[in-house]
Amino acid sequence: MRVIVDTNVVLDVLLDREPFVESALGVFCLVEESRLDALLCATTITTIDYLLIQSLPVSKARTALRKLISLFEIATVNRLVIERALASKIQDFEDAVLDEAGQMAGADSVITRNTKDFTGSALKIFDPIEFLAH
Repeated sequence: MRVIVDTNVVLDVLLDREPFVESALGVFCLVEESRLDALLCATTITTIDYLLIQSLPVSKARTALRKLISLFEIATVNRLVIERALASKIQDFEDAVLDEAGQMAGADSVITRNTKDFTGSALKIFDPIEFLAH
């Protein structure tokens, strides 16, 4: 299975957000054990960098990013992804971009805590708990 992981799930791990961190860590463990082929959207990386440097020195933020990209492949955001996101049935543009980038990269599912935000997606949508039980 090839999945794209939403920004909120990554932030649950990096920021140790309760009560979500346990299930998010479960997803990360599957990726780390090579039991799950997982992607992050390129926009997720830039968002995480912005948020991390608000609370960490730049060097520590970049170390965290390097660890992320060693675990996850990166789904490209290009003109076609943006054009398809603009035409998407998904209302939130950022979510539409993630969804389209995932589709273009061959993902079959999205793992997110905001499953309702992906209504209209051609991909299967799971929250981390559902995915781990799947």
